[in-house]
Amino acid sequence: MTNGVSVRELVLDILMEVNEKEQYSHLVIRDVLNKYQYLEKQERAFLTRLAEGTIEHMLEMDFVINSFSKVKVKKMKPLIRNLLRMSVYQLKYMDSIPDAAVCNEAVKIAKKRGFGQLRGFVNGVLRNIARELSYLKYPDERLEPVRFLEVTYSVPAWMVEQWIKDYGYEQAKSICESFLKERPITIRTNTTKITPEVLKEKLEAEGVTVQVVEPLDYAFEIKGFDYLQSLDSFNEGLFYVQDISSMMVAEIAAPEKNSYIIDVCAAPGGKSSHLAEKMEGSGMVEARDLTEYKVSLIEENIERHGLENMNAVQKDATIFDEDSVNKADVLICDLPCSGLGVMGKKTDIRYKMTAEKQRDLVQLQREILSTVHAYVKPGGVMVYSTCTIHKGENEGNVEWFVKNHPEFEVLSKEQMFPGNTYHDGFFIAKLRRNA
Repeated sequence: MTNGVSVRELVLDILMEVNEKEQYSHLVIRDVLNKYQYLEKQERAFLTRLAEGTIEHMLEMDFVINSFSKVKVKKMKPLIRNLLRMSVYQLKYMDSIPDAAVCNEAVKIAKKRGFGQLRGFVNGVLRNIARELSYLKYPDERLEPVRFLEVTYSVPAWMVEQWIKDYGYEQAKSICESFLKERPITIRTNTTKITPEVLKEKLEAEGVTVQVVEPLDYAFEIKGFDYLQSLDSFNEGLFYVQDISSMMVAEIAAPEKNSYIIDVCAAPGGKSSHLAEKMEGSGMVEARDLTEYKVSLIEENIERHGLENMNAVQKDATIFDEDSVNKADVLICDLPCSGLGVMGKKTDIRYKMTAEKQRDLVQLQREILSTVHAYVKPGGVMVYSTCTIHKGENEGNVEWFVKNHPEFEVLSKEQMFPGNTYHDGFFIAKLRRNA
């Protein structure tokens, strides 16, 4: 505890915002860390791990609690269920904390937050779990494969069923396993400012551990640093933090010099800036997005990376733009999607997405594709990409599109699964307009 602030209480507040008010975990955690900057490094690490870990393992935590409590999680007061979730996470995954300390702190918080009448319930459930947790039987993988994956990896059953149907059980299990693996931080060299070799030397001089990510000689995995903003090389715009799968969009688009490129949903601008860099200062990348805020994110990256062949424009991709017809040599359609491929980084997506929302996204994607495809010149290419692993949003949309727009042909398409060391779940299709 520092300056009277209980780190566990801060974590509880984070969980209440994320689980009860549907806020995004990475934003809530970032805001709390910014507000309490005076926390010691060890306390910041504890807060981050406990908040992220509890959210990541929440379905498992609920299974454990429901196995020992007569009152089921859904029937509990919101504060109590989140207090129990974070406490069970400590009991199961944070061995350095004594069980008694976990139980005692939870009782104190319950009392302090106005639930003193439930302190006996909290204490009883947690002490029972602490004693019996190692004996708890999880669902049998052979008899209940969906339930086994749901509980073991905290992935909702409807997602598990969808992946088993689309890709088979072993691939579905591999996808679930991948989300619990530590995700490396990968970066892309800003080749308009520096060569990969010199960037590597500069980062190492700043105390960063750097490893080349094959086969992209401009991409590196970095680790061993405190935070990005502490690196001069980041502040000088010498690199961009980006997943390797995302970098493949520009690789597959492969723009020629002097191309005119339109990216219809570009924020924060990673793929657009990559394309601008690939053209070595020639041509133009018009990076569009819906809101003033998203356009400001693109502009911030243009400025930091010093890109003169890229500009940011506020436009709604669902509204037809007559002035853009036959204008683009390359059209980038990295569209809003269910995001299931990046659940390893954005853990709470799994609880916010539903099958119904997913169906709505398919319709939005088709609406945008129907609106913007006319912007491609005859002979030009369109690259369609998502960061999800849902066939309906990916292969299904490509099949639908070429059926309705036969002037386009599919040149390539690839579904990347999470699990490869450097890849998120990602889909990329490249199509050419022939007439």
